[in-house]
Amino acid sequence: MLHQQIAQNKRKTVIVMAAFVIILTLVGAGFGYFFSNTPWSGIIIALIGSLIYMFLVMRNPANMVMSLNQAHEIHEQDNPELWHIVEDMAMVGRVPMPRVFIIPDQSPNAFATGSDPDHSAVAVTQGLLDMMNREELEGVLGHEISHIRNYDIRLSTVAVVLVGVISFLSGMASRLIWWGGGSRRDDDNDNNNAFTMIFKVVAILFVLILGPLSASLAQMALSRNREYLADASSVELTRNPQGLISALEKIENSNPMKVADRSSSGMYIENPFRHAGSLFDTHPPTADRIARLEKM
Repeated sequence: MLHQQIAQNKRKTVIVMAAFVIILTLVGAGFGYFFSNTPWSGIIIALIGSLIYMFLVMRNPANMVMSLNQAHEIHEQDNPELWHIVEDMAMVGRVPMPRVFIIPDQSPNAFATGSDPDHSAVAVTQGLLDMMNREELEGVLGHEISHIRNYDIRLSTVAVVLVGVISFLSGMASRLIWWGGGSRRDDDNDNNNAFTMIFKVVAILFVLILGPLSASLAQMALSRNREYLADASSVELTRNPQGLISALEKIENSNPMKVADRSSSGMYIENPFRHAGSLFDTHPPTADRIARLEKM
C-alpha cells in the first residue's frame, strides 16, 4: 500500500508538471499571436522569462522564505531535542542535515524550503514544539524531510516561477490592451476574416483569464499531491503512522498562525490560515490525509 501510493503520487506529479509547461506554452503562444501575429515570439518570451526568473529565485530561496516568515536559525545547543530529531530523520532519509529554524508563533506548524537537499532548511513553530511529544515531532519532521528528499522544495519553487511568468504575461497583455496595443499587421483579408478575429479573441481570453486560472489550479493540485506523498514518505521513514496522525489532528484543531507569510502558505504541513473547501486549497483535507495514513 505504501509504495503503491508513493508511485501513484509521483506519476500524478509528472502529469501536473507537464500540464504546467503546456499552459505556459499556450499562454506564451496566445500572447505572441495577439500582439505580433506569430505565436513563436510569445513562446520565446515566456521561456526566456522563466529561465531568468528561475535563476534569480533559485540563488537563495531558503533565506528569503525564512525571512518572510520571521524564522530565526538555531544550532544544536539552542534546542538539542529538535536538532537531534531533524538529524535522525535526515540520516534515515539519506539527505544532508538541513538548517533548522524556529518561528515565534504559538500555532503548531512546520515547513521545508530550499533549492535542493544540499541547500535546504526546515522550520517549526514554537507552538509545535510546545504541543507535540517526540513521536509527533518525528512524524512532522519526517514529513518535512520527505519534502526535501523528494525534491518537493525545488518543485514548489519551479511552480512559483511558472505561475509568476504566466501572471506577468497576463498583466502585460492587460496593460497593452488598455493602452490600445495589439497587432498592427492587419490587411484587407485579415479585417474580413472572421476566423482570424475569433482566434485572436480566444487567444487573449486565454492569456488574460484561462491561462492564469489554469496555472493556479495546477499549482494547487501539485501542492496537494506532494502533501500526500510526503505523508506516505514520512511513514516510510518513521515506520509509525500514528505519530503523524496525532500531529495532524492537533494542528487541525489549533488556531491560525499570526506571522506566516501568505505566499509561503503552500509550503506548510497544514494551511497556516485554516481556510479550506475550494479548488484553490493548497492542502488536501486533513480528514483525507488521516484516512490514508490509517490504512498504512
